[in-house]
Amino acid sequence: MFWLGRSKVRQSVSKLGLALVLGLHLLGSAPAVARTEVPAENMATVVLATLPLQARETRRLISEGGPFPYDKDGTVFGNRERLLPAEARGFYREYTVKTPGLKHRGARRIVCGGREPTRPVNCYYTADHYGSFQRIVE
Repeated sequence: MFWLGRSKVRQSVSKLGLALVLGLHLLGSAPAVARTEVPAENMATVVLATLPLQARETRRLISEGGPFPYDKDGTVFGNRERLLPAEARGFYREYTVKTPGLKHRGARRIVCGGREPTRPVNCYYTADHYGSFQRIVE
């Protein structure tokens, strides 16, 4: 009788282990939530004049080629979130929009795309660190 009890325990543990392995496998192979690129003309827009003063100042600096207040400004933006129209790597560059009262970069950015950084084809504003974008219209 003692061995029968241990056998049932082993079976239960084996079934539990199998369930855990299958569950972890399924979690690991579950498809990630896919985000698709939105064509620039279909994106939400924001008029430059309605953006915060700091965003307008950043946009002016982009047109003038700087100087920029942060080392990361003007570096390549990879569009890993895939919220902007698909382009070749190096097309987009990111710039910090200062947030009053913060000593760090904060969440606000302008991302511009184009071959010439001072003459971008399109620029996008995000107030939530790449969680969403609005195409800037002038």
